[in-house]
Amino acid sequence: MQINEIQAAIREQGLDGWLFYDHHHRDPIAGRVLGLDPAAHVTRRWYYFVPANGEPKKLVHRIESFRLDALPGVKRAYSSWQELEAELQAMLVGAEKIAMQYSPRNAILYLSMVDAGTVEFLRELGKEIVSSADLVSRFEAVLSEEQMASHAAAQRVIDGVLKAAWQEIGVRVRAADRSGGFTEYTMMQWLAEALRREGLVWENGPNVSVGPNSADSHYEPTAERSRAIRNGDFLLIDIWGRQQKPLADGKPAIHYDVTWTGVIGREPTEREQAVFAAVRAARDAAISLVENAFSAGREIRGFEPDQAARRVIAAAGFGEYFTHRTGHNIAAELHGTGAHLDDLETHDERLILPQTCFSVEPGVYLPGEFGVRSEINMLTEAGRAWVTGARQRELVRI
Repeated sequence: MQINEIQAAIREQGLDGWLFYDHHHRDPIAGRVLGLDPAAHVTRRWYYFVPANGEPKKLVHRIESFRLDALPGVKRAYSSWQELEAELQAMLVGAEKIAMQYSPRNAILYLSMVDAGTVEFLRELGKEIVSSADLVSRFEAVLSEEQMASHAAAQRVIDGVLKAAWQEIGVRVRAADRSGGFTEYTMMQWLAEALRREGLVWENGPNVSVGPNSADSHYEPTAERSRAIRNGDFLLIDIWGRQQKPLADGKPAIHYDVTWTGVIGREPTEREQAVFAAVRAARDAAISLVENAFSAGREIRGFEPDQAARRVIAAAGFGEYFTHRTGHNIAAELHGTGAHLDDLETHDERLILPQTCFSVEPGVYLPGEFGVRSEINMLTEAGRAWVTGARQRELVRI
């Protein structure tokens, strides 16, 4: 943790300080930003206030008085609730506009960590509590050069695995015609083993969806519930992962996450082509908006690319079937705490910052028929934004 950098960011945003608060690890963001032990036994409330200028302040319970000893600043302790309130009030004297892990109307779910009662009490003290959203993005989502390189390494592996997967599906479908038994779950296991051999780790998944299952944007096959893959099927593959090995700079590696679609043993129907064309155009509209904003040095916020993609799909007549945000921040966690491309599930006003990574993945899901999602990842730096891997131009033919 770099106090000087945090204080500079606080001043840039015109704030008086950033107040961190936790109890039973309810705020993992605070722990990560401050560099605290995620496995520490935390049974009492603690507060850490970083002012725009001057020395940080700590408030801890006497039973766990050592909890913030790794951090700089003057320490005060409490036992009773009356003492806690008095000490917290004293800690914040002179600070009026304070950032916390709070999101007005709970708009940014990934950020809403502070309970309503704490915000109410601070407001009773006359404090203006504002969202720490852009501060969190700056200290959680901004990637080091080595992390950006780790994303590229995962990209090369996953793009290669995906290319091999389409060939493997062709082989297995032909074999299944003779022997039977090739399913979504079988292929999901093949993908997982291919990623594992390459030293990648991932959360749940990958996802292999056939026909109507591809119209469920969060479908996941299991051994008990899995559809056979056959000639004539429409197929969606969503695959993601990151390097397991820690990086030399001590930071975790970054994910790569893509989705492609295709058809098996036939040409796409006119309807499949129309849906894919709409999704592809929506994806490219969002990409272009981000590229142009960074090239021009213009600030761009998460809701803007979502609006661009959504307009294209609505104009094509599929608006009601685009049922999720256009993209999510990508970091050590697959769904990171930086800006999402979202004006549907939330109105994400967070800035898309330089040296961040995110997906662009519009989709159209026709219940009972099929679903198309075309997902790419982007990286940014001052003056430039770019797509990091292959960009699907047409439906895959197997």
